[in-house]
Amino acid sequence: MILDIKNLSKVFGAFCEDCLDKTGAKYNSSICPTCKSVVGVNSVTLALKQGEVLGIVGESGSGKSTLLQLIYQDQIASKGEIFVRDFVGRDGKRKSILDANLNELSYLRNQLMSMIYQNPRLGLNYNFSAGGNIAQKVIMSGNKRYEEIRNKALYFLDKTEIPTSRIDDYPEYFSGGQQQRIQISKALSSNPKILLLDEPTTGLDLSVQAKILDLIKELQHEIGFAMVVVSHDLGVIKHLTDITVVMKNGEIVERGLTDQILEDPQHPYTQLLVSSVL
Repeated sequence: MILDIKNLSKVFGAFCEDCLDKTGAKYNSSICPTCKSVVGVNSVTLALKQGEVLGIVGESGSGKSTLLQLIYQDQIASKGEIFVRDFVGRDGKRKSILDANLNELSYLRNQLMSMIYQNPRLGLNYNFSAGGNIAQKVIMSGNKRYEEIRNKALYFLDKTEIPTSRIDDYPEYFSGGQQQRIQISKALSSNPKILLLDEPTTGLDLSVQAKILDLIKELQHEIGFAMVVVSHDLGVIKHLTDITVVMKNGEIVERGLTDQILEDPQHPYTQLLVSSVL
């Protein structure tokens, strides 16, 4: 397994003994009845193999984006463990990334993982040029040779169909779809083992969405990284993913092959999600 998540939870607010036991899908609530804390993720266990593409679906507030943020350590977990292959302690044994120090966290986010955010402003530095954004990621992953960094920026801009002549232009001078492509270039430039995508096409025109999805799928097949894709759009999930989990009130209520989940959903909530789209 390249990613192994065990009993992962995130509680916003005080964490009492009822937070995890008295919230979730069966209670149809993410709010603890005792301390009124909000349970974003409730005891999630997941595993992802090398090259596998996992989709996470659910309505707004289901916990899917929070789960992604916990994996990338944009949020600090309240409980649980996350193991990533090649992330080990000094003794050579695997170590939960929740116990990472600052240096280990930098290694995790710059060499093992990358994130593509729904809003490019979260993934790009608008004070840097398109090439400068990619260079920043490459340098943080350990490469300090100017020519190699420049060539890598040119390579990934070309791969994502951004004119290489615009390598020195700043993100604000690109369209929304082009900014997303620059963010993809930046994320892939460090050769990550795991790529995390949070609603990668929301807010883009349909024609741009299709091109972005095709591009991501092509690069995933070519490079072979594993992916975790969060989306409320079942079309995106069907297009990109092999397996899918469905979240409700911070819990996973169903999991399986993507085709099976979309064509023959078993849980009433999944059935409602699928039928609302059809």
